[in-house]
Amino acid sequence: MGDKAHTHPGAAGRARAADHPAAVRNVVLVGPSGSGKTTLVEALALTAGAVNRAGRVEDGGTVSDYDDIEHRQQRSVQLSLVPVEWDGIKINLLDTPGYADFVGELRAGLRAADAALFVVSASDGVDGSTRMVWDECAAVGMPRAIVVTHLEAARADFTEMTRVCARAFGGDDPDAVLPLYLPLHGPEGPDGHAPVTGLIGLLTQKLFDYSSGEREEHEPDPDRLPLIEEARNRLIEGIIAESEDETLMERYLGGEQCDVETLVGDLEKAVARGAFFPVLAAAPAAEGARQGLGTVELLGLVTAGFPSPPEHDAPRVTTVDGAPRELGPCDPGAPLVAEVVKTSSDPYVGRLSLVRLFSGTLRADQTVHVSGHGLADRGHEDHDVDERIGALSTPFGKQQRPVSHVIAGDLACVAKLGRAETGDTLSAKDDPLLVEPWEMPDPLLPLAIQAHSKPDEDKLSQGLARLVAEDPTMRLEHNQDTHQVVLWCLGEAHADVALERLRSRYGVQVDVVAHRVPLRETFAGRASGRGRHVKQSGGHGQFAICEIDVEPLPGGSGIEFVDRVVGGAVPRQFIPSVEKGVRAQAAKGVAAGHPLIDVRVTLRDGKAHSVDSSDAAFQTAGALALREAAADARINLLEPVAEVSVLVGDDYVGPVMSDLSGRRGRVLGTEQSAGGRTLVRAEVPEIEIGRYSVDLRALSHGTARFSRRYVRHEPMPAQVAERVREEALSA
Repeated sequence: MGDKAHTHPGAAGRARAADHPAAVRNVVLVGPSGSGKTTLVEALALTAGAVNRAGRVEDGGTVSDYDDIEHRQQRSVQLSLVPVEWDGIKINLLDTPGYADFVGELRAGLRAADAALFVVSASDGVDGSTRMVWDECAAVGMPRAIVVTHLEAARADFTEMTRVCARAFGGDDPDAVLPLYLPLHGPEGPDGHAPVTGLIGLLTQKLFDYSSGEREEHEPDPDRLPLIEEARNRLIEGIIAESEDETLMERYLGGEQCDVETLVGDLEKAVARGAFFPVLAAAPAAEGARQGLGTVELLGLVTAGFPSPPEHDAPRVTTVDGAPRELGPCDPGAPLVAEVVKTSSDPYVGRLSLVRLFSGTLRADQTVHVSGHGLADRGHEDHDVDERIGALSTPFGKQQRPVSHVIAGDLACVAKLGRAETGDTLSAKDDPLLVEPWEMPDPLLPLAIQAHSKPDEDKLSQGLARLVAEDPTMRLEHNQDTHQVVLWCLGEAHADVALERLRSRYGVQVDVVAHRVPLRETFAGRASGRGRHVKQSGGHGQFAICEIDVEPLPGGSGIEFVDRVVGGAVPRQFIPSVEKGVRAQAAKGVAAGHPLIDVRVTLRDGKAHSVDSSDAAFQTAGALALREAAADARINLLEPVAEVSVLVGDDYVGPVMSDLSGRRGRVLGTEQSAGGRTLVRAEVPEIEIGRYSVDLRALSHGTARFSRRYVRHEPMPAQVAERVREEALSA
């Protein structure tokens, strides 16, 4: 696998539209920020002849991280597609951000791919977040391989890194994670560090020298072979253990020699089944070189070992009404079923939709059905419309290379789909279908914003709508209680990118303001009030007097209005007017401007005038009576309380529980979960968890997740309520 001789393919490496699904490989690169995913993509593109020098296409742009925001932040913030061609196979390389705030882009890449390359740095190891993604891939049986980068680092140790990967990814079977090649080191430099100059194939026992800038194959010195014998034997035993040939292990242990072709064939099958996970090494090409170390081997693994789209399970599909539908094989001649995995805006061509085809063929100017369901809670209305698509293209850096059609299994960009959003399904207009949406994390960091100026206010709504259409991990909320526009994000970096895109892409300048949680007010005890509204100003005057009693009710009772008037002191036609005035005042609040809830208001007496009383007068009197009752009573501030469920590694349970207690939380209990993790449940005031997504990530080193749901409002402690009132007065 990957040990064949290769020549530099030049222009052939520039991927075109695929002719058959079997000639496509969709591969997502996964790994922590700084592990070298983008550098690896550029090195693979260089080796495949898709760029003219490391990371550059013909117009001088880079193939990945070409967005202006990525340049400024010096990190990937979005999914990038880089198609290359190798040995007649089109390889769609999906480069994903490694920072946790952009996990939505990672999940889109996983959805579009059929296999994954996990990129780890030889000097940094494997973090908890990467292990969690590995477990997610394992749950769906996605084939995986591991690429070790940064071999040039002073502390880099490939052998030790393979052991780390086996412990982190191997689970109960560490022999399923083994290297296919071992690095060869050149002479030590002045700093005592010996650079990696080549690789030796454990199966073929061939030496591949990259020191000249191109891959050269040699027979190794005989004295090197004993050094790889142990690793080679372990690899062979690992391949045989995963082989579907049950007699092969017996023959091997009996002393029978296994030919290399048989072992390579079994290895490729085991990798494609997701049963064996090879470890490879890679490094970018040196200045002026045309091939980076290990890139030929890696491209060989992708083409020979990773499955083609027809070998990958299709997602579940239903009709737009929810009835299950069996999705046939990945056949270009079948009805169209495609999914929008990413939406972006181009300043020249408008909205671009990156789509993965699971069935059928998509052609330029074709009319398709666009279905979007299930994201109403994030500001995405359900929609079913027919749209005529614009041009089709294959992205490569900032370039869009036109294609006439795209077949099942491939990916491409579709222009001018006005209603299509990330996660939507494209299908035949006469047979509309819906692909089951992939799981996306809940955005739990609130960002309250307001337009900076009047011109910005006019553009804000449209800019926000486009922003959430592109990124389903954002949720737009127009809070009716606090009258704030809130953009819910995954973290601070996610929020920063959202603000930058609003400014640079949509021309909207916004100000970030303090996020307010929806507080409530209630009476702490019984109280009475008298509302007197008497005015005479010529002609008909205004006359209304009412007397009320107010008493608290249990949580969740709302406002209860009771009529206890006797003797017609308040005419029957004006009693609804009093209630209307009381409820209107309750909605405005009686102490700190928050809605009043959970009280019973009893109208017990009043006075009216035969001429001057009116509906409006008694509404005003009812409101005045409630305000007077509140002036003589103790008013409690009620704060929303959420039930928080935190899934965290066992090592961090203590710190998490301590942190929740420090947020005035009440721990309800813990439950053991799979993978050495614990689910901690607690009730915590929402005012204390506004930044919990950021704080929990720091506390657990990015390995914990949490969810929240509103439970109830309950009285706020006196000292906290006083602080909130002071902040409201100073605002």
